[in-house]
Amino acid sequence: MRAVSIETGVTKHAEGSCMIKMGDTHVLCTASLEPRVPPFIKGSGQGWVTAEYGMLPRSTTSRMRRESTMGKQGGRTVEIQRLIGRALRAGVDRNALGERQITVDCDVIQADGGTRCASITGGWVALRLAVNKLIKAGDIVTDPLVSPVAAVSCGIYAGQPILDLDYPEDSEAGVDGNFILRGDGALIEVQMSAEGSVFSRAQMDDLMGLAEKGVAELVAAQKAAVS
Repeated sequence: MRAVSIETGVTKHAEGSCMIKMGDTHVLCTASLEPRVPPFIKGSGQGWVTAEYGMLPRSTTSRMRRESTMGKQGGRTVEIQRLIGRALRAGVDRNALGERQITVDCDVIQADGGTRCASITGGWVALRLAVNKLIKAGDIVTDPLVSPVAAVSCGIYAGQPILDLDYPEDSEAGVDGNFILRGDGALIEVQMSAEGSVFSRAQMDDLMGLAEKGVAELVAAQKAAVS
């Protein structure tokens, strides 16, 4: 694992916030409480957790145009924010949350590989802090967060299984994967693809083992940050 740090309470207004750093990838995550839910679950008594994701123009080696100036989000952005939202929901009891929405915003300040994984890991910390405020205020009586959620990338680089790839490793990896797990070990999502080479079942198992190790370390960092 690259060096991981999670600093909480980094913004004034959000109900939950943190800055997560995984190596040179830095992501600001905020969680905002809203007394409403999407129309498709209105009246159900269930809550909703959703996410938005974006990269600052100079988070990469050359400046990117803001998506707002282009009039729409790119396909990669939409795919990542949907991934973050469904990953976080996998750790939430939506009935216990009650009919309210929490939006987790993940803004990449600096990118060096693994931005979606850092966003999910930091997003859970922001979500945890926002839910803590609901519990403290007495707005909910049962903790709706059933387990931490964290994510890490793994890949095969120069023929070797690697945990938590940075950008140079990610861009040249023969196999690349993102692993999202709950703190109790349950799998939420695995995204793996061959990038110029194929991989065996044994190699996939090796990467899964690395991912479990990495997520365990991230969950420990999450719990330390919110304790």
